Amino acid sequence: MSGHSKWANIRHKKAVVDAKKGKVFTRLIKEITVAARMGGGDPDANPRLRLAMDKAREANMAKDSVLNAIKRGTGALEGVTYEEIRYEGYGIGGSALIVDCMTDNRTRTVAEVRHAFTRNGGNLGTDGSVSYLFKHCGQFVFAPGADENKVMEAALEAGADDVLSNEDGSIEVLCAHNDFAAVKAHLEKAGLKPELAEVTMKPGTETALEGEDAGRMRRLLDALENLDDVQEVYTTAVLADA
Repeated sequence: MSGHSKWANIRHKKAVVDAKKGKVFTRLIKEITVAARMGGGDPDANPRLRLAMDKAREANMAKDSVLNAIKRGTGALEGVTYEEIRYEGYGIGGSALIVDCMTDNRTRTVAEVRHAFTRNGGNLGTDGSVSYLFKHCGQFVFAPGADENKVMEAALEAGADDVLSNEDGSIEVLCAHNDFAAVKAHLEKAGLKPELAEVTMKPGTETALEGEDAGRMRRLLDALENLDDVQEVYTTAVLADA
């Protein structure tokens, strides 16, 4: 990948999140509801719920909205029942995509996802067609200029699996997805604040796209991310002009 692409893509992702606060709240409410339904309403005993609540707090979501979402998940309040669905497909230049959705209408969602792929030069694939290209893990990204030695020391003490130094100066810490909360807490205790901290599907290989191809891929990603039922979009594509 080109030297600036990793950090440029992360900054773009953060900008998209900041620009779509209303949609972010909707996604978080769905995630909290489903997490509570699957693992119970106690965040201390439900890592997925704890992570969703942390994200809600970082996004400044009202506490009442969080508590009501938990109550809907546990059945204490009536509400819509969401189903989790994962779609896999191909983008520009042979890049791979995973699209995670939560929906109360599977027929509507698959039609919208397929339309977004087709209209923007991609193809919806079958289950398992690209998921093997990704690893489910915890990821922390520090901006260029971060103290690499301090990050590495704290990450290894926390039990992280790997620390990567990117060409653009950013630093990545990777851990098992089940260890995310513990590693995050240890990094924070060490006074380290990552620019991005999430449980993600990290591509094992990346597809570098430039110029027109990068623009086409950006339009496909935007089309998918703008769908109401889409929670997360993961891709092997790295866009040089992000």
